[in-house]
Amino acid sequence: MSAPVTASQAIRITPPRRWPELALGEVWAHRELVWFLVWRDLKVRYKQTVLGVAWALVQPLVTVIIFTVIFGRLAGLPSENVPYPVLALSGILPWQLFSSAVAGSSNSLVGSANLLTKVYFPRLIIPIAAVAGTLVDFSVTVALLAGMMTWYGVVPTAGIVFLPIVILLALLLALAIGLWTSSLNVQYRDVQYVLPFALQMLLFLSPVAYSATLVPDGWLRIAFSLNPLAGIIQSFRWALFGTPFAPTALAVSAAVMVALLVGGLFYFKRMEETFADVI
Repeated sequence: MSAPVTASQAIRITPPRRWPELALGEVWAHRELVWFLVWRDLKVRYKQTVLGVAWALVQPLVTVIIFTVIFGRLAGLPSENVPYPVLALSGILPWQLFSSAVAGSSNSLVGSANLLTKVYFPRLIIPIAAVAGTLVDFSVTVALLAGMMTWYGVVPTAGIVFLPIVILLALLLALAIGLWTSSLNVQYRDVQYVLPFALQMLLFLSPVAYSATLVPDGWLRIAFSLNPLAGIIQSFRWALFGTPFAPTALAVSAAVMVALLVGGLFYFKRMEETFADVI
C-alpha cells in the first residue's frame, strides 16, 4: 500500500492568469545582456564596411538634399523662419530614430531564433536591445544636425534641455509598437512585408518634410494630431528652434505611447511562452 500524499507533495492546478506577470525586475537583473546584444547588432550591421558607423550619415544627408530640392526649392514650402535644410533634417532625425527602432525591434525575435531556442533569459530584452541600438546611429546624425545649424548660423534655444525627454518619448513609442509587431511577426511573417509600407505612409503623414503649421485648423488638424509622431517632431523642433509649441499634440503622443506600451507589454508576456515553439 502506497504512502498517502502529503500537502508538501501535492500538485495544485490553478487556471492561467488572465493578466500575466510582467516580471520587469528580471529584465533589470539581466540588463548587461542588453548592452551585449546592442554591441552584437552593431558589429553585424557594420561588419566589413569601409565607412562603418559613418554610413548612418548617408541616408539623412541624401534625404535632406532631395527634400530641399523638391519641397524647399520647387514647392517653396514655408520653414518657420528656419533654413529649410535645417528644418528638414530636424524632422528626419526623430523620424529615422523612430522608424529604425520599430523596424529593428519588429524583426528582433525572428532574427534571434537560435538564441531563443537554446538559452533562457527574459525575451523582452531582445526588442529593448534593438531599440537601444538605434541611439548609436542617432548620435552620429545629431553631429550632422549640429554642423548644419552652425553652417546656417542657427542658434538653439534654451528649450534644448527638454530634447532628451522628446527623444525618450520617441524611443518608448517605437518600443511600444515593436512589442506588438515583434510578437505578431513570430506567428505571422506578413508583418515584415506590411511594416515597410506602413512606415513609408507614416513618413508623409508626419511633419518631416514640411511644417505642421501648413495643416489647417478644424477637423483636419485634429486628425493630424492623432498621429503620435506629429507631436514628437513638433516638440523636437520647438526644443531646438523655438517654433510654435503644440501641447495638445504632445499630450496625444504621450497618451498613445502609454496605451500601446502597457498593452504591448502584457501581450508580449502572454505570447512569450510560444516563441520558441513557433519560431
